[in-house]
Amino acid sequence: MNAPQATHLSPARSHALGRLAVAAWLALGVTSGANAQNLVELYEAARLYDATFLSARSQYEANLFRADQARAGLLPEVGLGAAASWARRDINNGPGSTSNSQSATLAASQPLYRPANRIANDQALLSVDVAKAALTLAEQDLIVRTTQAYFDVLAATDTLAFVRAQKTAVGEQLAAAKRNFEVGTTTVTDSREAQAGFDLVVAQEIAAENDLRVKQLALNQLVGMASVVPKPLAAPVVLPPLLPADPQAWVALNDETHPTILQATRGLEIAEFETRKAEAGHKPTLDLVAQYQVARAPSTTTLTQNTVRSNNASVGVQFNMPLFAGYAIQNRVMETLSLQDKARTDLEAARRGVDLATRSAFLGVLSGQGQVKALEAAEASSQSALDANRLGYQVGVRINIDVLNAQSQLFQTKRDLAQARYNVLLGGLRLKQASGKLVPEDLLPINSLLAK
Repeated sequence: MNAPQATHLSPARSHALGRLAVAAWLALGVTSGANAQNLVELYEAARLYDATFLSARSQYEANLFRADQARAGLLPEVGLGAAASWARRDINNGPGSTSNSQSATLAASQPLYRPANRIANDQALLSVDVAKAALTLAEQDLIVRTTQAYFDVLAATDTLAFVRAQKTAVGEQLAAAKRNFEVGTTTVTDSREAQAGFDLVVAQEIAAENDLRVKQLALNQLVGMASVVPKPLAAPVVLPPLLPADPQAWVALNDETHPTILQATRGLEIAEFETRKAEAGHKPTLDLVAQYQVARAPSTTTLTQNTVRSNNASVGVQFNMPLFAGYAIQNRVMETLSLQDKARTDLEAARRGVDLATRSAFLGVLSGQGQVKALEAAEASSQSALDANRLGYQVGVRINIDVLNAQSQLFQTKRDLAQARYNVLLGGLRLKQASGKLVPEDLLPINSLLAK
């Protein structure tokens, strides 16, 4: 049986091709520029620029001021009023008369017994915890989004490096095929196959370049900087272990301090207070009221138009007792009881959701670590296969396409391994986010793995 027709490269050219491909990979996927930024630097920039996080922070501040408004129902109210009037009276067959009057009133009231107002203030204090939890969730989301965008750029860079390494190798194959066809050692089929492979790699390169530009644009927009260059992982990469290694231990971290659970818990407590506030609609209210008035008006006891000034002061209590409101209060109580049941169900759903998210994130990290180990083994095997094919080519038992395929397999394995490592690091952050314990300091271990 005849050996398959293929384009042959000399051993020297084969080694040169390998060096060119490796150089292309290193230039794009491993080295970092002097102006490259690390993950912590970009996260700090995102905190000052990201519109989603800034919106959440503004909402948090607004919620704090809204909570303070509820205290007004327990504090005194003071108001100042003034009035002035002018009047003219005409008498038949007699002279008319005019009169002016002015008054100024200072009034104040202090709630003595208003149970609904006190309950509203208690609700406002709970709403502060809800606002803090919402801001914590927004901060955790920003940490994950920044890391995701960071590794997306690195992964897109790795993909482009792989495609360009392939392009270099296939380009050498195409050039050799054309030379061999010109001297008559191969058929036109080999040349056309090489051209088709080269055209395919060119199309892949265009797609990879566009994907990298899109990923870079997303990262630039997130951090508010132009031409961001993220630092890659430094070699050799040693991923941190998953601690604790028991999923139940991570689930146990989901206590009442978890932002999502805390929001639902406070929501239930606020709903219970709302029921009490509705029931307070049956109760009386008692206020301390005071008023001081100064008035100037024409005298009504003398024939001449004299102006009389009067000063009036009063202090007392004001009592109100609701008797019947068309069953509005009873129906409001029934409504709040239903909303209270809903809040209780929402709390249970939040606990279940957090439990599921934590377990899923743990399994994701565990699976990712397994993939990394498998791909590290595959990388070593691919390297051995490439070395064996090069040696076989030199002794004539392998053809150049075997070397190129082995080289392609090696670089694709390297790319998949890098992506798996990114996924493990990002998955660790997602696991901490799912357990509610993610903080900005968790970026420091990842930052220490980056190139200096």
